[in-house]
Amino acid sequence: MIRGSIRQFDFILMVSALALVACGAVLIYSGSLTTYGDGADALRQPVARQLAFASVGVVIAVLLSRLDYRAMGYGAVGLYVSVLATLVFVLVVGSTVYGSRRWIDVGGTMVQPSEIAKLGTIIVLAKYLSDNQERLKEWRVFLGSLAIAAVPAALVFAEPDLGSAVIFAAIWLGMVVMAGARARHLLTLLGGFVASVPFVMVALLNDYQRERLALFLDPEKEALGSGFNILQAEISIGSGGFLGKGLTHGTQTQLDYLRTQTTDYVFSVLGEELGFVGAVLLFALFVVLLLRGVRAAAVSRDMFGRLLATGIVVFILFQVFINVGVNLRIIPVTGIPLPFVSQGGSSLLTLFVALGILQSIVIHHRQVNF
Repeated sequence: MIRGSIRQFDFILMVSALALVACGAVLIYSGSLTTYGDGADALRQPVARQLAFASVGVVIAVLLSRLDYRAMGYGAVGLYVSVLATLVFVLVVGSTVYGSRRWIDVGGTMVQPSEIAKLGTIIVLAKYLSDNQERLKEWRVFLGSLAIAAVPAALVFAEPDLGSAVIFAAIWLGMVVMAGARARHLLTLLGGFVASVPFVMVALLNDYQRERLALFLDPEKEALGSGFNILQAEISIGSGGFLGKGLTHGTQTQLDYLRTQTTDYVFSVLGEELGFVGAVLLFALFVVLLLRGVRAAAVSRDMFGRLLATGIVVFILFQVFINVGVNLRIIPVTGIPLPFVSQGGSSLLTLFVALGILQSIVIHHRQVNF
């Protein structure tokens, strides 16, 4: 059994994830120099913490790969209740940073429950959709799946965190399409969403979110204030050119013009210091990782595993798209980390748990009980 697990273990998936972590560590190191003074301190502080989280994540992923992923379905209801309770808890007593209440301070470490909630929702949705696949063409079941994703999305939206709320929607859409939802249901829902956009803009967006949207459209109005980082990110990426200015030699990064450069704007550090070539290499690693996730969905012989893998792939894909889109100013600013690359323990551990699930699907796909 152990030899079989080793043979089935997807080393390409794990190596691509570790390569992304290594890339992130290098960028975090460079982005931390202005804060921690010299290279030794930067290595001791954020880079060391990131690598420590990654090490724990790898151990968790390996342990999860040995467990049968189908066992997660049995605790779906309890998991869902825990996810909602945690999101309510952060709204009540969470720490407020940059105008959003998204974090819980646990022993000096900031934990972001929305990252964990995304993976938890994937597991719950996979269980619900696989159990009701034959009835998904009924409106009641279709809307039931939407409600499972909409409730945590609404709680995250209230933090406020529009980017994460959008990712919940993307996860749901990718999973119901894989499960075989009717095109008529999806088109009807899409039409209703488009029609409701003006109402959402007027009634649901708070002042903080409206300000971010206004800054996206015209950051020059607050060039020295709220729009400063948006403009500096553009300058950073644009000035990197083909090969970049060299690691630790980016002017916007090292002169501290670029803020949150190890988290939300880590891609701007890469664009400035490693250029177009560095960005292409980063995207190549993501393509490899996502294709291995698609492979896990393809080899799964049961719908639960297929839906789990699909949800995880969509989760990672849309986080990459939103983070890079914010850095390139093609979408409004949201606090979405770049998977495996941005500094942050919650995100990194959640992603390695997701990798462990993918590995479990690959290893146990031959052992389906019908």
